[in-house]
Formats: sequence, structure tokens, C-alpha cells
Amino acid sequence: MNIQLHHVVTTITGKTGMSIIQAIVAGNRDPQDLVKFRDARCKNSAATIRAALTGNYKPEHLFALRQSLELFDIYNEKAAACDQEIQTVLDRIQQNIMPPEQPLPKAKHNTVNKNAPDFDIRQVLFNIIGVDLTQITGLGPYLSLKLVSECGTDMSKWPSAKHFTSWLCLAPSNKISGGKILSSRTRPSSSRAAALLRLAAAAISRSETALGAFCRRLSARVGKAKAITATARKIAVLFYNTLRHGLLYVDPGADYYEEQYKSRILGHLRRRADSYGFTLQPKDVSAATIGVS
Repeated sequence: MNIQLHHVVTTITGKTGMSIIQAIVAGNRDPQDLVKFRDARCKNSAATIRAALTGNYKPEHLFALRQSLELFDIYNEKAAACDQEIQTVLDRIQQNIMPPEQPLPKAKHNTVNKNAPDFDIRQVLFNIIGVDLTQITGLGPYLSLKLVSECGTDMSKWPSAKHFTSWLCLAPSNKISGGKILSSRTRPSSSRAAALLRLAAAAISRSETALGAFCRRLSARVGKAKAITATARKIAVLFYNTLRHGLLYVDPGADYYEEQYKSRILGHLRRRADSYGFTLQPKDVSAATIGVS
């Protein structure tokens, strides 16, 4: 129909987009009337949206649009039914568990996942496992729920975090022959938990957190893919320690990680200099400036 609605709204399934589509299916074709469904939060002006709604409304195209809208509504109904079933199962689990004595910590992030179930996942998970997984960098309420559904809450099945990350295929798999390491690449895996952890690692690679700084620095040295896997392994270790030992994770920040990295590098340089009989000293910036002038 040459309707350019997807170019003038952020998401076509949002309030403005769906209101306009429903009006078109109901028989309204006038751009002057359709633009009235524009939400006040839209970035594009009414004139821009009106121009995008001028098209060729052929009967076959309207039929296809009507069919797609009906399927979209059916899928939403099925997804809502799944969310209701998930909530029912979690409520049944909570009945057999004593709620934690301490209150739920303050949310680390206030971002909302539009695909998440329509109930308070943080509170439900906190009541079941007694710790707040969302305090770990990269783990939101919905992602935490999916990880718990994949791995369970009993981490004693894995004796240590190394066993857990090996099960996820996030740890190096050293192929040794004759005492020589032939390959240390991670094993291929179809684990959904590992895929979720990699998505979390990719999301925090741009954040100003300790794990984000680690991922960026490692990415510059070994590549993006390996850095994402290494960061996903760190998140998996935090996830394991939180469920197994009740770890309360507090992110120290990107600056803290950079200072720690600087201290490690300077320590290594001092040891190397001392082994050759030299002493490592900081550069005198003021004296160097005077000497240049």
C-alpha cells in the first residue's frame, strides 16, 4: 500500500502504530483522521506522519493486513496465557518456601523489558531463592528468570564454579597431546543458558561497569567473540556463587577495574626491571617540560 508508517514511528507495535493500523483495518483511510492517533511522545511531527499515511489502499493489501493483525492478536493472547501459567507455577513454588527475612534490595536498574511477563519477577525470584540476582551486572529480572528455569536453584549439582562454567561450555577446553596444548577453544554448545549469558555479556560491553571495562579491554586484545565468551564466564561464576554461597555482588565500577589493571601492569614491570638490576621510577613531568623548553 506504500504506507511508510514503520519509518515515522519507533516501533510499529507501539501505541501509535497499532492504533493507526487498527483504524485502517476498521475502514478509516483518511490521513487527516489517522494522524489524530499520534501519541504525544512521538518524535516525528503530525505533518510527517500524515505524509507517511498517504498510500494505495488496494483490497488485497487490506485483506493481508487484516489477517496479519488477527494473527498478531492471537499470538499476544497465547503469550499472555503462557505468562499466566508461569506466574501460577511460581506461586505454587512459593507456597512451600519460607520467605526471606531481609527485604528485597533496591532495583539496580529501572529499565523495563516489554517482553517480560506482566508480574513482579524480582520479588517472586527473591522469595524463592532468597537473593536478588539482578544485582549482578547484566542480569535483569526476565533474564534471571530464564537462567533459573534452565539451571535450577540447586547449584550443589556442580562442586565448584569451574564445573558449572565447564558444563555451560564457557571454559577453555584444552586439547593436550604429548604435554603440549594443541587447542584451548571452548566446546560448541546448544545450551540456552550459555546463549543467554553471552547476550548479557554483549549488552554490558558498552556499560561503565567493571565487567564492561574488562570486556572492552579484552576485546581490543583478542577480539570481540572471545571477549564476550570470557565475560559470559565471569557472569556465570557470579550467578553460581550468588545461588550457591549467597554472594552479595556490588559492582566496583569501570574506574576501579582500570586502576586494578594499571597496578598489575606496574607490578609486572617492577619485577622485570628488578630482575635485570634496574629500578622503575615514575616520570617527572615538570622536569621533562622544563628540559623541552
